[in-house]
Amino acid sequence: MATNIDSVINLNDGTAMPLFGLGTAWTNECSQAVSYAIEQGYRMIDTAQRYGNEEDVGKGIAMSGKDRKDLFIVTKQWQNGHDACIQGLQRSLVRLDTDYIDLFLIHGPREGRNIRYRLYRPVSDSWPKRGRNVETYKAMMELKKQGLVRSVGVSNFNIHHLEGLRNAGLPTPSVNQIELHPWLQPREIIDYCKKYNITVMGYSPLVKSKMLKNQQICDLAKSYNKTTAQILIRWSVQHGYITIPKSSKPNRIKENMQVFDWTLSEDDMDYLDQNNVEEIRCAWDAINSEWHG
Repeated sequence: MATNIDSVINLNDGTAMPLFGLGTAWTNECSQAVSYAIEQGYRMIDTAQRYGNEEDVGKGIAMSGKDRKDLFIVTKQWQNGHDACIQGLQRSLVRLDTDYIDLFLIHGPREGRNIRYRLYRPVSDSWPKRGRNVETYKAMMELKKQGLVRSVGVSNFNIHHLEGLRNAGLPTPSVNQIELHPWLQPREIIDYCKKYNITVMGYSPLVKSKMLKNQQICDLAKSYNKTTAQILIRWSVQHGYITIPKSSKPNRIKENMQVFDWTLSEDDMDYLDQNNVEEIRCAWDAINSEWHG
């Protein structure tokens, strides 16, 4: 569990990764947000080809003046396939203006269409279901051997997807990034990841602001003299998940990191955990897609 913003976890391949960072999915004024977050002490930035903001993230890092070696950059491969992955990483390096990526993830266990044509459109069930995950993962391991990637993982993978990689004889992913908050706690996936030493990274800890006015959360925020966002972020941090709240507003970016000098009581953690009976999903449901290799 993170005890401060500098806390790290050693992934299963030995890579040290911050337990707290800035999410940037569809963030307005992304460059300024990234630069300000780094100035405040954030050391991990999460982006993706799909978000269309890698270049802005790179500009924000440059604006901050922080040494690249002191930062941890996460990005995700959108279009599956061996050659698509190699080419995608090269483009990401250019856009992010960096020589390497710290953590490179398969964005999801189904094939996405070319990023240039589908960048801002929702995922459709009519998209090709041929996963091409195995060849994509092999390409990522090649990139790791070349020193272009430090660690390789996945995102939105369910147990049967992770088993598919394992049955293919591939190295265990270092990270599985999944949607994670009190109203969506895929405990079977979390337990599987713990069993095989796959670090769980949760996205959308703030449920895209959908539950910030929830009475239960408001009551807890009042009792702790914290914001509702801080209650949700602290829940994630206290569970030991890598946590990446997003915001483009300086006051919120600073506020979101002020979650390390207090704790939620065991009873209140249990109280929040009970929300899992009411599933609220705010991102695409790739978790429940079939495995297509």
